[in-house]
Amino acid sequence: MLRTFKATAVAALCCTVVGVGIAGAPAASAASAAEWDPLANTSLENWDPFAASSGPQKIKVGGRSVNVSCSGRSAKGAPVIVLLAGMGDGLDKLAPLQKTLSGRNRVCSYDRLGAGASDAPAGQQDFAAVGKTLTGVLDRVAGDRPVVLAGHSLGGLIAARYAPEHRDRVKGVVLLDATSPTMLADVKKAIPASAKGAAAELRAQNLAVFQGANPEKLLIADGKVRSAGNIPVEVVQHGKQYLAAIPQYGPRLERAWSAGQRKWLALSKRAKLSTAAKSAHYIYLDQPDLAVRAIQRVAARSHA
Repeated sequence: MLRTFKATAVAALCCTVVGVGIAGAPAASAASAAEWDPLANTSLENWDPFAASSGPQKIKVGGRSVNVSCSGRSAKGAPVIVLLAGMGDGLDKLAPLQKTLSGRNRVCSYDRLGAGASDAPAGQQDFAAVGKTLTGVLDRVAGDRPVVLAGHSLGGLIAARYAPEHRDRVKGVVLLDATSPTMLADVKKAIPASAKGAAAELRAQNLAVFQGANPEKLLIADGKVRSAGNIPVEVVQHGKQYLAAIPQYGPRLERAWSAGQRKWLALSKRAKLSTAAKSAHYIYLDQPDLAVRAIQRVAARSHA
């Protein structure tokens, strides 16, 4: 039971899964936006990203193989919805959500480098490198069409970091229990270095994961929330406070998590916060209808 809880807590805080070690981060230096071109060696082969339902296919982005899935069609001028999973999750976990949304919209998802069926990254990554891969994917699945990014957990953090720098393309954002923009500091403050037992293990594992000991070799740095313009944004937080089960420190983590969700409202003057009362961290699995409605609302408002 304790092991299951700790895995769930780490899934919420770091967006990772059981099996991720807490060894030190890889020694390779973090890849930056200036060091590589995501469009180099990019290949679609015979894949048509605008077919009604293409199923998972491999494309080349920056010389790496990326697993991508697209389905559905949407009206002219409507955005392409792009789903971003949490760390440790692949597009297969998003498949039911994608299938439902594709009844009205064009929807795509992909496995980030180090996740699912995509290649592992060449070395340690930062948000700039992850953003370059996302740009390469969007160029192929959306072309010059606008996009709405809907991210869960770490996927939400990535979407929220990406949108301000790509206002010409990103016209809406949905954050489903997204990792806090200050999660590293939050964990350090909520669980002190003097903590013992399960809390100490949780702290150590989270800090290691944020320092790059994760499947994506991603350095998850804290940062200020930047504006993405006056775009529609919906922030949906979990309502079941399972993190509070950690003796002594759990309530602090829950308060820090809620504060982090409120910080994301700075993304836009049109941002809205709501709570999925019956959901733990995986809102799109616990309350899929709620997640679908939030994404559909943002997609509709993004081109109204």
